[in-house]
Amino acid sequence: MTVSELYMYLNTKIPPDLSCEWDNDGLMCCPEPGRKVRRVLVCLDATAEMVKKAIDENFDVILTHHPLVFHKLSALNPFESVAQKLIDLCRAGVAVMSFHTRLDALEGGVNDTLAALLELEEVTPFGEEGIGRIGSLSKSLSLADFAALVKEKLGAPAVICANGGKTVRRVAVLGGSGSDDVPLAAAAGADTYLSGEIAFHHLSDAPERGMNLVVAGHYYTEAPVCRVLSAFVREADASIQTEIAVSNTTVTY
Repeated sequence: MTVSELYMYLNTKIPPDLSCEWDNDGLMCCPEPGRKVRRVLVCLDATAEMVKKAIDENFDVILTHHPLVFHKLSALNPFESVAQKLIDLCRAGVAVMSFHTRLDALEGGVNDTLAALLELEEVTPFGEEGIGRIGSLSKSLSLADFAALVKEKLGAPAVICANGGKTVRRVAVLGGSGSDDVPLAAAAGADTYLSGEIAFHHLSDAPERGMNLVVAGHYYTEAPVCRVLSAFVREADASIQTEIAVSNTTVTY
């Protein structure tokens, strides 16, 4: 299977029409469309560390959730980090494919994976673009017990909780940055909303809003989807070797 063929297959699994209008994802870098794909490195971000790993260890493709190129580049020179990575990738012939908000919205994508890890039942989309998910726990939990469950399931070193005075049963989830959807989670009937990032003013307003808020970190709420991406590659061609790499550069003190 070539780089182009793999991308076309992934496009059928993760359709571009699910992407938000403001997003930029897809085939970020493709110096050799006809290159045979033998090894794929799966990670959340194409950091400089991941780019070096892919080049040094002879990967053909880096497959990410976050786009390598999000904002328009004004120049291609070694004085800008994204441009430098693109230069290095092109020299080595390594492709980068990124699937961002379309993977958030996809059935079985980022937020369905997050809901499944928490064992939510009767899960449905919520929000203006249907990216988030809302479902119910099989039994009610205290906020402290739910926070402990989140830490365990996501492998997060810590979580931040804002107590809205509710027992946890009806839970909305949105991996990554979920501040804008706090009101939408409340309108959907959630007593508790879990995301990777929530702004401080929402946290301080939780008692007045009457909805618990749980913040588990952008990385930890999205990293589980890397297993989904790896499975898609193996479906495309069982002979391709995939490796899921930890690209979390966050330091917890």
